[in-house]
Amino acid sequence: MITLINEKTYLKNSSELLFKEQVSDLSFDEYKKNTIAYSILQNHNISGDEINLKLKFDAMASHDITYVGIVQTAKSSGLDKFPLPYVLTNCHNSLCAVGGTINEDDHLFGLSAAKKYGGIYVPAHLAVIHQYMREMMSGCGKMILGSDSHTRYGALGTMAMGEGGPELVKQLLQKTYDLTYPEICLVYIEGEIKPGVGPQDVALAIIGEVFKSGFVKNKVLEFVGPGIKKLSIDFRNGIDVMTTETTCLSSIWQTDDLVKEYFDIHQRKEVYQQLSPGDIAAYDCAIKVDLSSIENMIALPFHPSNTYTIKEVIANSHDIFALIEKDAKKILGDHVKLDLLSKIKGKDIIVDQGIIAGCAGGTFENILIASKMIKGQNVGHDDFTFSVYPQSQPVNFALTKEGAMNTLMTAGAIIKTAFCGPCFGAGDVPANNALSVRHTTRNFPNREGSKPGDGQIASVALMDARSVTATAINKGILTPATDIAIDEPTYTYEYNEKIYNNRVYYGYKAQDKTIELKLGPNIKEWPEMDAIYDNLLLQVTAFIDDPITTTDELIPSGETSSYRSNPIALAEYTLSRKDPLYVGRAKKTRQLFIDKKQGKINSIEGISLENTGIGSVIYANKPGDGSAREQAASCQKVLGGWANIALEYATKRYRSNLVNWGILPFTVDEKPDLSNGDYIYIEGLKEMLRNGDESIKAIIIKKESRQEITLHLPAMTYDEREVLIKGCLINYYKEKNSAY
Repeated sequence: MITLINEKTYLKNSSELLFKEQVSDLSFDEYKKNTIAYSILQNHNISGDEINLKLKFDAMASHDITYVGIVQTAKSSGLDKFPLPYVLTNCHNSLCAVGGTINEDDHLFGLSAAKKYGGIYVPAHLAVIHQYMREMMSGCGKMILGSDSHTRYGALGTMAMGEGGPELVKQLLQKTYDLTYPEICLVYIEGEIKPGVGPQDVALAIIGEVFKSGFVKNKVLEFVGPGIKKLSIDFRNGIDVMTTETTCLSSIWQTDDLVKEYFDIHQRKEVYQQLSPGDIAAYDCAIKVDLSSIENMIALPFHPSNTYTIKEVIANSHDIFALIEKDAKKILGDHVKLDLLSKIKGKDIIVDQGIIAGCAGGTFENILIASKMIKGQNVGHDDFTFSVYPQSQPVNFALTKEGAMNTLMTAGAIIKTAFCGPCFGAGDVPANNALSVRHTTRNFPNREGSKPGDGQIASVALMDARSVTATAINKGILTPATDIAIDEPTYTYEYNEKIYNNRVYYGYKAQDKTIELKLGPNIKEWPEMDAIYDNLLLQVTAFIDDPITTTDELIPSGETSSYRSNPIALAEYTLSRKDPLYVGRAKKTRQLFIDKKQGKINSIEGISLENTGIGSVIYANKPGDGSAREQAASCQKVLGGWANIALEYATKRYRSNLVNWGILPFTVDEKPDLSNGDYIYIEGLKEMLRNGDESIKAIIIKKESRQEITLHLPAMTYDEREVLIKGCLINYYKEKNSAY
């Protein structure tokens, strides 16, 4: 059972929950300083202000669909060297592009950047980004910043955050990550897990309870309680990495001897320290998790929060699948036919594909348990396929030594390398209308590689590796692991340090400025971007009325990944799966701006264009859920976007991406009356930004009418406003650097 406590909560001796009415003499402001999160945040804060934080991180990480843009942006802004350990992994664009060498060009760029600026380079197929950071870069009390939304190492005592690339650029330029001190939410773990229940089950149960209400949005989750000591490190990591899907800011766990043993095994015993709250610690809210009540869970399409127990889905499959199909029609339109009901055969649900992979699923423990479960069984020779991706070569080595890989291969599983493909639509892409069950991180539309715009759709459901394996044993019939679970195996993990020592390039503090960056033909510089004008005329180029718009819908993952190093080419895919006509509309608006600059037009709809910029604007109710990828914002900018309007932004990282790319992150109090082609005119915008105005008066210009609208820019720092005035972060740092 999971209980949400939406009030100030006190924790005594890391084991006893107290509430305000029980302890009226306690000072919340004083005791909140006893949380683990408070001490870590303040230890990395250089502002001297406990509320307005300016953070510097201990290390950073990027993968091969983000690091090229980050390095290029930092170089354009005056990068001299990497001032902190910066790990460049190659786990997303691991596969060479069909018919070309685009991805491998990016890898050579990454290695040359590591040599030139002093970085750490992890070659393709060696480790997924988050496992390498767990094994080699995490440490108790540290903070790590990553350009991937699932940057989470809290179970190892490391507060980690996933952000868009520009926030990493700031750290490379020795600037700070600016943050108002967040609320801290206690996650109190008690009880003991049942055999057959795994970390994904716990994670999905929590996500299902908190996501829709935004209960922990932009908060830090602090995991404490007597139930933690009964969970292995792999189990804790498996829960922790999925906290991203709650929309929390970060996570941190109390540490113990198992964490110490983990670092000992990985020959980094010096980074361990015991982390626990003070005798009495105060939290803004709490989540109480009774492990003994957790069942095998499944997250049905199209979000990790769309959770049920597996047994509930099997018992009520017709009703639940009909509901999913109805929702899919709303999201995808009439031209896409999702037919989940066809997967029901009598009392069974037929699954086409099972996958265990990535930072969430491909752990040593998950795969070892899968091998023990499937030993002596087989997946059959019909449609169902079963693929297993160990999350690093050291994990693969240890599993091979245990005989786990041989057992899985004998049963018909396909063993693959350390690759994030199944998590973002670039590996094990299922057939049209297939149902895939996966222990991975996300199941948004398109994450499995289908193209709704072309009428092609498959379904991904998230489950724990144990239940994926149980389904494989039953040759594709959906099965909860508790139906056939075995005892959790005991084992001794053997870490082979030579795997990394013999292949990873360790260049931190060994930069060589004579090295030239290797620029393949697909690696392009950012185009020039204008500073803000005194006035702004915006044209609506997309109006999205879905409850939530994911970053995958703003800029697709999967097949677009090869163009992440080419801003112009990538921009052609913006909103391609949500609104295929958007790019054409945005280009027409951009052409108006070009015509204005060339003196071809001097007014639009009676508005003088003197000292006025022209750009496109997107409206969405709640955009930005999901990936940290900056391209969800930068592609809009490349196409001439200058603003977004929303009721709220799903995540801090998406709003940060907008600001850093010079896109005004407006909010409104209620859904506006806007249509594609309408204009919004803001007079005196530049001055209002400089004055710190939070409410911006504007005029909506329709063909037949005009009406006032109030746009909001709440809680915006001085630096954020300056970035918007300059037009983007690159312009901001170029000007600052030229002044010295």
